[in-house]
Amino acid sequence: MLLFGNYEPVVIRMRAWNAMIKCHLSKLMGERKLKIADVARDLDVHRNTITLLYYEKAKRIDFDVLDKLCKYFKCTVGELIEHKDKK
Repeated sequence: MLLFGNYEPVVIRMRAWNAMIKCHLSKLMGERKLKIADVARDLDVHRNTITLLYYEKAKRIDFDVLDKLCKYFKCTVGELIEHKDKK
């Protein structure tokens, strides 16, 4: 987890007013036939965190979780999450 001085952990906000962040976790997991429980256990991340990302209900993601997911799936941040303008 990234900490700067006495500040709270750095997080990425998953929703914006005029844009949308698309999470491709369900696609990555589906390609590998992984279950939410498997990923949560393997990464030592709370199951609810993975569930929220899987169903694109998350409002934020900690950098340490993002880092673990990228290493686990051997992908870049851009392959895991994507910024799209709302149309």
